[in-house]
Amino acid sequence: MSIVTVQLGQCGNQIGFEVFDALFSDSHCPQKFCSKRENEAYQASCKERFFSEEEDGVPVARAVLVDMEPKVINQTLSKAAHSGRWKYGQHSHLCQKQGSGNNWAYGYSVHGPRHEESIMNLIQKEVEKCDSLSGFFIVMSMAGGTGSGLGAFLTQNLQDQYSNSLKMNQIIWPYGTGEVIVQNYNSILTLSHLYRSSDALLVHENDAVHKICAKLMNIKQISFRDINQVLAHQLGSVFQPTYSGEGSFHYRRNPLGIDWQVRPPLSGLPTLGKMPLSKELHFNTSIANLVILRGKDVHSADLGAFKDPALYTSWLEPVTAFNVWKTQRAFSKYEKSAALVSNSQSLVKPLDMIVGKAWNMFASKAYLHQYTKFGIEEEDFLDGFALLEQVIASYSNL
Repeated sequence: MSIVTVQLGQCGNQIGFEVFDALFSDSHCPQKFCSKRENEAYQASCKERFFSEEEDGVPVARAVLVDMEPKVINQTLSKAAHSGRWKYGQHSHLCQKQGSGNNWAYGYSVHGPRHEESIMNLIQKEVEKCDSLSGFFIVMSMAGGTGSGLGAFLTQNLQDQYSNSLKMNQIIWPYGTGEVIVQNYNSILTLSHLYRSSDALLVHENDAVHKICAKLMNIKQISFRDINQVLAHQLGSVFQPTYSGEGSFHYRRNPLGIDWQVRPPLSGLPTLGKMPLSKELHFNTSIANLVILRGKDVHSADLGAFKDPALYTSWLEPVTAFNVWKTQRAFSKYEKSAALVSNSQSLVKPLDMIVGKAWNMFASKAYLHQYTKFGIEEEDFLDGFALLEQVIASYSNL
């Protein structure tokens, strides 16, 4: 079962490179906690999942690279090729020139439809290389301009054309302080569109990853590459295979094993405008949790605390909501590692903050002309606000 990765914009392409590099490095790391046969099975599973083979024997990433200008794509292709270990395919990228500034509406309404056929053809070529397609992994910024709009457009296209395949979007939550004045508008539009067309949103907060670099890794001058490498190791430790207990490593059709279709029941449409949180969140009530343990002593780890009913919403039993994967095959250079993927209330406050800031701008009609001139109307914003307010209310009441 193979995954086709779609790398969008500067953010998506830089993170995508680090993810493939982390996956390749991990699969070739020396191992002392699992047998040679188990390690070979692990390597074969990783290769089938993320890489295809070319005639020269160098693994080729199953990926399509998309950006509005050639610089980032050329840099990404060059870095992979110069590693000498793996590379991107010669025809698996699209180089587009910037059309009208860094504008979400332009990416969604103009750039997307204009380049739809050529991008989808590139994706189709990658799909045809797969013996069995599991789904798509779309890496993109949430608050960026043209790339985020294009990402929302492409995800909808993938949903239309590959409705039976998993669509997972990995999105980067912007810094709270912000770099783009309309980032909250862009976030509202991106999230509301992806909620309708994506099967799963895997979210990383820039502020949280920055803290990991500063406090846990003691990096003094934190670069985007530092942040991207942390993201790549987190994603790699989730996506790599786990041992089935039957002599082989396996993936599921859903690469995370969480029932992402479980969504909190949506109540009636809320009144538009800023809604206060219905209750103070003391800890994160969950809908689903997956713990992945790799390396030394995984089978003696005590995970009883994750089965506490207090962690979960009242309409789900822990036996349904909690899953654990274990393998003695360590990830990368770590003797032991644990990863938690959680569908929970953790993003309620950050989402509530973004919706609030965006609504305040919208109420004064600030910068709306940047969107309306490319066909994104006020009604589109109102639909987005209404949907995300429902999400906030539903998760708050878990």
